[in-house]
Amino acid sequence: MADHHSKNSRILDMYERLCAGKTLNKSEEALRFGIDERSVQRDIDDIRAYLAERSISSGDDRQVVYDRQKKGFLLSGYQSPLMTNSEILAVSKILLESRAFTKKDMSAILDKLISGCVPQKNMKLVSDLLANEKFHYVELTNPAGIQDKLWDIGSDIQQRHLLEISYQKQGADAGSAVIRIVEPVSILFSEYYFYLNAYIVEATDGKYTHKYDYPAIFRVDRIADYRLLDQTFSLPYANRFQEGEFRKRVQFMYPGRLQSIRFRYTGASVDAILDRLPTAKVLSKDEEAFIVEAEVYGKGIVMWLLSQGDRVDVLAPESLRLTMKETLLRILEKYQEVL
Repeated sequence: MADHHSKNSRILDMYERLCAGKTLNKSEEALRFGIDERSVQRDIDDIRAYLAERSISSGDDRQVVYDRQKKGFLLSGYQSPLMTNSEILAVSKILLESRAFTKKDMSAILDKLISGCVPQKNMKLVSDLLANEKFHYVELTNPAGIQDKLWDIGSDIQQRHLLEISYQKQGADAGSAVIRIVEPVSILFSEYYFYLNAYIVEATDGKYTHKYDYPAIFRVDRIADYRLLDQTFSLPYANRFQEGEFRKRVQFMYPGRLQSIRFRYTGASVDAILDRLPTAKVLSKDEEAFIVEAEVYGKGIVMWLLSQGDRVDVLAPESLRLTMKETLLRILEKYQEVL
């Protein structure tokens, strides 16, 4: 058993170094592992057999070849850009959980993904694994086909066109629409929906200026209509919108100014906090609690903080403490009305 484990370790070590672009010399490898050169050759043959099998199952065309000038073995070719069967299954599961598309569109997307499985028998296996979830897939309350809209708006973002959008309101004003002229900067996905991040602009002395110093957030399915304006906008590289940084700091896609918050957390796992708030850092800890600080946009953070109950005590800013207090009072009033 010990020799078998040693052989596996050798092969993995050699494979890692081949993948890193290293050249393996047979005599040096024999000295390195304390084995004869015939054992090194058998290990290399095992790696070749593994790559040959991958070539059939995933289109990976890498091979171990001998380079006479370098007097050693190296890896040639490239790893297939196609997704593996495992990746196809994982992405399909994530897509189903997202509920981002209509049932018809979701089924079509999944069928295209599954068709990439190889060999053929794996296509049926993945299809069978997803069949029940596809059958019981539930659309959102108001499903909307948005693929073309996403592509059009994505193109406008790249070309930096001003857009005039007709946006359907929600809440008390549900059904009515408002017209906005915007500078589109990003498309994000969160909590079942695609969102357009865009700066609302207003005409001042013949020029468009930002109404706010932070981007507004529009649900793409609520954009009833949109059209390109003749004017484009410039975006200095230093001031470019960074989607990744914005996503780290926004909760439930509620817009607003950037703010720093600090709170005391007494829950069982601070990892859940750090995963939910990517900008969070633990300032201090004791036997009872963690003091956590994070940067966030807007008031969406209030919803998450309230969901934590008495495990969270907001320390700063004071305005956030007051907002949470007012929100709790409104919830209590509504509850009393129901009773």
